[in-house]
Amino acid sequence: MIGITDVEAAAGRIAGHVVRTPTVPSPGLTALLGVPVTAKLELLQRTGSFKARGAVAKLLSLDADERAAGVVAVSGGNHGVALAAMAAALDVKATVVMPRSAPARSVRGAEDAGAVVRLTDGMPEAFALMERLRDEGLTAVHPFDDPVVIAGQGTVGLEFAEDAGELTDVLVSIGGGGLIAGVAAALRARRPGVRIWGVETEGAEAMSQALAAGGPVPVALSSIVSTLSAPSVSRLTYDHVSALVDEVLVVSDAEAVRGSLDLAEHAKVWTEPAAGCLLPAARRVVERVGDGTRLGLVVCGGNASIADMTAWAARFGPR
Repeated sequence: MIGITDVEAAAGRIAGHVVRTPTVPSPGLTALLGVPVTAKLELLQRTGSFKARGAVAKLLSLDADERAAGVVAVSGGNHGVALAAMAAALDVKATVVMPRSAPARSVRGAEDAGAVVRLTDGMPEAFALMERLRDEGLTAVHPFDDPVVIAGQGTVGLEFAEDAGELTDVLVSIGGGGLIAGVAAALRARRPGVRIWGVETEGAEAMSQALAAGGPVPVALSSIVSTLSAPSVSRLTYDHVSALVDEVLVVSDAEAVRGSLDLAEHAKVWTEPAAGCLLPAARRVVERVGDGTRLGLVVCGGNASIADMTAWAARFGPR
């Protein structure tokens, strides 16, 4: 389990390499949901998502031999692009393994940053290839099963705690659980009274199924939200969520897409469905908590193309 000192150390290490993203009240979302809403705009981070934090935290922790060996990561999109960009900035060779279902823009983004991209048939195969490349000598930068990466992601929660006004409930998206593990560790130390809610999409329910089973289990993936599609969580992220997070909510792909459309219309931000899923979950939280709710949303990423959003909107339609 990481603690607040780990997150604070990560914040000092990565300062100057990442953006301290805005934490802002959202009048549009406040009007839409009927309660005060504050958003942490991590979609304005380098490479368009929070992933740059954990990636550079890990890279900066490596010794000379590990850097010289080069690094390898598995990614549904954002982690790979972030690692490629941060590795290039630090003159470290990077290999990124992605499933063929990963967004084409993410593949191009990692390649344009100088990484070697290896494609596999699915996420389980991508994780297996990463492990083989690690065994061959590359240094693995796991997207979530690493305390250094989790501490890096936790700097999102540290900034949120420092910059936001009063909050009663904070919502965080879950893929493999690295972001929510780090954010929860920071918030439990700095805002101990705040309730923390995780959000997944149907067909990418690795954490909620792990909580039901009492530990990490492999899950079948069918969600369109590739950036949340981990084939399982890790024991490390499971332990953090089971200890620190109040509940994990699951929404449909259609709700996540409509959430992104609502965020564009009402909050004036362009998000991917991995962040859009927060909005339908927020409605449920407001219904359950009632009067006095003051929401915080960790808007984790904005790496959706116009073509993606147009296709998803045509498929699922507005509410």
